[in-house]
Amino acid sequence: MSARVLLLLALPCLACAPSWTVRTTPAPSALQWPPSPAGAKLTFVQALTGFTPRKGPRSALRAVVYGKDRDERHAFLLPVAVARGADGRIAVADLGRACVHLYIPERQRYLRLSGVKGGKLISPVAVTFDDELRLWVSDSAGRVLAFDAGGEPVLTLERAGTEPLRRPTGLAYSPRSKLLYVVDTLVHRVHAFGTRGELAFSFGERGEELGQFNFPTHIFRSAEGELYVTDALAFRIEIFDEQGEYRASFGRHGDGSGDLALPKGVAVDRDGVVYVVDGLFDNVQLFNRRGDFLLTLGGRGVELGEFWLPTGAFVSDDGELYVCDTYNRRIQVFRIAVGYGEPAS
Repeated sequence: MSARVLLLLALPCLACAPSWTVRTTPAPSALQWPPSPAGAKLTFVQALTGFTPRKGPRSALRAVVYGKDRDERHAFLLPVAVARGADGRIAVADLGRACVHLYIPERQRYLRLSGVKGGKLISPVAVTFDDELRLWVSDSAGRVLAFDAGGEPVLTLERAGTEPLRRPTGLAYSPRSKLLYVVDTLVHRVHAFGTRGELAFSFGERGEELGQFNFPTHIFRSAEGELYVTDALAFRIEIFDEQGEYRASFGRHGDGSGDLALPKGVAVDRDGVVYVVDGLFDNVQLFNRRGDFLLTLGGRGVELGEFWLPTGAFVSDDGELYVCDTYNRRIQVFRIAVGYGEPAS
């Protein structure tokens, strides 16, 4: 029997879902910020670079049939946003591959979400999970998609009430209010939707005053139930309650420590420490809620702990900071120490 016939006979086996694992790069040595002998606020854990089938006869056969280059489709190209679900699942918006990588560790399952029937993802820029493990994906071309816990599309949002979504970007979900918050950058507003896609309310408008926006982009909901919004061209972070009422803000334009030049992702840990990614400085700056500068993580480079045009950030419930190191094609993960800096008042 020819090798070609053997391969054809084996093809049905390839339809069986393989088990997957995360591609990681561990630290060759201990890395911490601030450096030793000071106590560490952040300790490098690993870098994530994509997903790959577990080694075995099936993966070897797939390599023969399809070629090894196929696996590169599951490596990150331009990761811009990351989120983790309550069961440890991870979603990565990959602008370079126009897809979202979804990995479910309990089932060792990987899914590459490229859109829905009638329309592929064009510009996936944000991801978040709700408390039913539905995955919400922001496509800045003008819509927000929802996928159920199994990765099947269930909902598409293209309008906020009677108005079309112009450029939906940042996403956040509140398990308390059961609301999905969507930043629409071009209309300088944040929309709050119910889980069936109905518009609950919107807040914000174009302007430089407190509570107004000048091209907002990213959003993060803290454990305390506050919304932190990156007001990008006002070079500040604004803080709101879950009903969209203004609480506080901090930030200024500049080129020194504690200044902001190109603020992007924002995240908050349980101590109230705020992490602000800056794409021009290639770093993450740490602040307390008042905006007092605490610490800098990273700088321009390709080594572990360095960044190249970073974008999104996420803090998980178990105390890990995820930073999308976009042009280094990886997501760097750091362990957060508690009790650093002043807690939120």
